Amino acid sequence: MTTNWISLPGRLLFLLPCCWTAFAETPRVLPPGKLPADARLQPLKDLDGYFPFSPPASRAEWDGRAERVRRQILVAEGLWPMPTRTALNAVIHGKIDRGEYSVEKVYFESAPGFFVTGNLYRPKKVTGKVPGVLFAHGHWADARLSQATDAELRREIAEGEERFEEGGRSRFQSMCVQLARMGCVVWQWDMLGNSDAQQLSTELVHGFKKQRPEMNTMENWGLFSPQAEAHLQSAMGLQTWNSIRSLDFLLSLPEVDPERIAITGASGGGTQTMILAAIDPRVKLSFPAVMVSTAMQGGCTCENACLLRVGTGNIEFAALFAPKPQGMTSANDWTKEMATKGFPELKQLYALLDAPDAVMLKRGEHFPHNYNAVSRSAFYGWLNRHFKLGFKEPVIEQDYRRLTKDELTVWDDRHPAPKAADPDFERRLLRWFHDDAQKQLAADAADPTRFRKTFGGALDIILDGGLASAGEIEWDLTDKVDKGSWLQMTGLLRNKTYHEELPAVFCHPKQWNGKTIVWLSGDGKGALFNSAGSLRPDLEKLVDSGAALVGVDLLYQGEFLTDGQLLSKTPSVKNTREAAAYTFGYNPAVFVQRVHDVLSVVKFIKTHERPTKELSVVGLDGAGPWVAAARAMSSEAIDRAVIDTGGFRFGQVRDIHDPYFLPGGAKYGDLPGMLALGGPGQLWIAGEKEDDLSLLRAQGRSGKPATVLTVFRGNSDQTRESALHFLTRAVD
Repeated sequence: MTTNWISLPGRLLFLLPCCWTAFAETPRVLPPGKLPADARLQPLKDLDGYFPFSPPASRAEWDGRAERVRRQILVAEGLWPMPTRTALNAVIHGKIDRGEYSVEKVYFESAPGFFVTGNLYRPKKVTGKVPGVLFAHGHWADARLSQATDAELRREIAEGEERFEEGGRSRFQSMCVQLARMGCVVWQWDMLGNSDAQQLSTELVHGFKKQRPEMNTMENWGLFSPQAEAHLQSAMGLQTWNSIRSLDFLLSLPEVDPERIAITGASGGGTQTMILAAIDPRVKLSFPAVMVSTAMQGGCTCENACLLRVGTGNIEFAALFAPKPQGMTSANDWTKEMATKGFPELKQLYALLDAPDAVMLKRGEHFPHNYNAVSRSAFYGWLNRHFKLGFKEPVIEQDYRRLTKDELTVWDDRHPAPKAADPDFERRLLRWFHDDAQKQLAADAADPTRFRKTFGGALDIILDGGLASAGEIEWDLTDKVDKGSWLQMTGLLRNKTYHEELPAVFCHPKQWNGKTIVWLSGDGKGALFNSAGSLRPDLEKLVDSGAALVGVDLLYQGEFLTDGQLLSKTPSVKNTREAAAYTFGYNPAVFVQRVHDVLSVVKFIKTHERPTKELSVVGLDGAGPWVAAARAMSSEAIDRAVIDTGGFRFGQVRDIHDPYFLPGGAKYGDLPGMLALGGPGQLWIAGEKEDDLSLLRAQGRSGKPATVLTVFRGNSDQTRESALHFLTRAVD
């Protein structure tokens, strides 16, 4: 890597763009008051949207798609890289003998000091290895410990949902008892904030409503804060990690057969079922109940994470388990249309993978949203067939004597419960996961191949794809003005794939030298012009030298604004809870959309009928981070970049509605990580300290084609002059 040093005083503060409303004569594409016909100006998608699944045309197509969606889940839930598996330190105690089976109390540490609690059901007569079943419950209050009231039980028996007055009071125990009687080892554990798992409260994990200023800190932050989101730490991620460690615990038992591992659960437990089955190949059979649907995707904060369902949804999550055996149920809830919307497409995928009979839907639209005896019997039969248990079907439950809450609860005088709902514990827990991830990422950054896989694979998800997925772009010319030696052309860059429009101006020399400069600013294309509507003299010199100059209004810039005021708060879905995942779990952040716009411009210029020979992209006055991100996602398409970062860092954004808020933006090296992923090519950069360029320099020494780096350190008045000098030399 070659470095040209310019020794000037350091400048670290991020330079926010000023408002260029003074540019009243900036060339317009659309009539005043008319907005671009851009699909992104429509209402945002939320968890109650429509999430269809389109089966692939071939195995190869599915393999590529499945890899990316699986990686999307892992990145979104903070599991890329996977956290370190520390010692479980499992404690099994309080064994209760029930003749055919036993029940024990268990707690273990999924991370240091972070306890998973539950009950272990084991068959008494074990010969050889036996199947293991994970049972994830949903959002029933104190689910594992709960029992139905007399009125609830009478209604359920009358409606055919339950069969027994004794065992029917606890569908959670009923499932475990029957499976143990069938010869399975069953682990039923508590969701966060449920039953014995109270280190993080129910109100926090499942009912979070308002941002907590005391948890919005640069160090030792709490869940749901902008900092937690910037590092992809979420309640759902913690809950999924507990599911992974639950599988670790189950497989640690010597009698459990690793080739016969199943998971089932209903509602929120169904969410955990499909997610664990999708990302952990050790699961051999999956049965998510009353959750898989093209409709509502999961209403709880523990079922949502930023990035998770952008461009995908629960049907596709379930599809990731194909071709392994998977059953599911429907009810009189959001799954009621599953038989005609979602399941036929899953069936089609399974057929493509030569396993048409390995997927099953047990319809139950006449039942409410629960895991009733009829649905449980469907699971028993599915398990019996695929694990070859040898029972006559249908498999019907028998009654049993229930255990009381006191008999099931894990904590007692000899095994005291940890402190409940402790904010300091919450901070320490997130700090542990953060430090663990950064240690692994530092090791990956030291190896060029691992750096590209880990950092590049994550940013592909965070930034919603690169140049290859930018779409098909066309140019619609609306006006052309002869300026003597060059033409000023205004029009719309239309992204036909995504139904987007970008107002743009091309200043094209009549004697073009084949070089193009895209000039991006926090103010859009208006930054190219003075108050009289003329191209700024310093920029006109670039055009006169033979280079084409392009200005664009990215989303929520210029002609996207009705009042000329810059966007100060991003749009959000209509949800009263201030959890970022409700918006950014289904929609790209504004930052991502603007990077996508940059890539749309780059793709058009690179693939136009007269493609440019050399492309320079400039990001000044607030646009530097967008260009850095676009360069990281466009490989060798950008030959030369001019980036003033202003010292901006995603980890310092304090508001989830800030236009620069980016879920995951801080985790993988923050903005310096994006800079390091860019290249090769020439890079002029301002706003960075030398230490912050170490990752970029390390990648330049990695053996890949080198980035020629020019580092500028000066005040804001000198920045533009230096950037123009750099571009002028490149154009000449």
